[in-house]
Amino acid sequence: MLFLNRLLFYGLIKPLSLLPFWFLHRISDVLFLLFYYVVQYRKKVVLTNLKNSFPDKTAREIAGIAKKFYRHFCDLIIESIRLFSIPYEELMYRCRFVNPEILNRYYEQGKSLIIVAGHYGNWEIFGQACNTQMKHQAVGIYKPLRSSFFDKKFAESRGRYKVVLLPKNQVKDYFCENKDQVKAVIFGSDQAPSPSTKRVYWTSFLNQDTAVMYGAEKYAREYDYPVFFTRIRRKKRSQYEVEFELLEEHPASLPQGIITEKHVRSLEQLIQEKPEFYLWTHKRWK
Repeated sequence: MLFLNRLLFYGLIKPLSLLPFWFLHRISDVLFLLFYYVVQYRKKVVLTNLKNSFPDKTAREIAGIAKKFYRHFCDLIIESIRLFSIPYEELMYRCRFVNPEILNRYYEQGKSLIIVAGHYGNWEIFGQACNTQMKHQAVGIYKPLRSSFFDKKFAESRGRYKVVLLPKNQVKDYFCENKDQVKAVIFGSDQAPSPSTKRVYWTSFLNQDTAVMYGAEKYAREYDYPVFFTRIRRKKRSQYEVEFELLEEHPASLPQGIITEKHVRSLEQLIQEKPEFYLWTHKRWK
């Protein structure tokens, strides 16, 4: 298996990552035809998620969103491949932070932050770009891959510009051991909790009862770190803008559940604006 993984990475992924976007977009166009019309990759999951999330939309409208989503999804694949080799200048061009000053003023005060983001737009390019455009040390929480080889390669890619990658089972220790570090810890707001997760928050998200992991709110309230939501919007093909929204400056003073409701509602609003840029292949509601 290691041999096949190495062959796939060094024989295909790495060479593709060196190609310019105009060429990668042609590959994405071919992938769209394959994924949407031939293989129909997770098409049943996508359509079911869309129908349940937008019960007022017609079958034609749902089909239109699904088709746009698959085009974006194929772009996501080639964008993720490009990130293995993307130069600094191009990364800055492809992912621009609109209002980093709203974060940086807390850095000047020596305050750490909690940043919440969802699987919308391209969260991978946002994560890689964090340390290039804000002053806090960015810390991204992730779930390690089953393949140790690809886990290492993706960690190297995500951390190319000095973002700290933190496995989710080390979060508690990291917060305890790095209280004095001025950091911005990034949480995924729409990860589906595993069956073993003991503490979740239940709410309505996109017209469905949804379990939300409580981590972002837990640490925000415990350490009283200001909480920001990340709006990742696609401006044109493979080019994104990131805007930060302050959800709460003093979360320790709030009742339980308020922070989680705020970031869930912000993500929901973002999805409703342009639903094709959300990750509908994700089995969020099991």
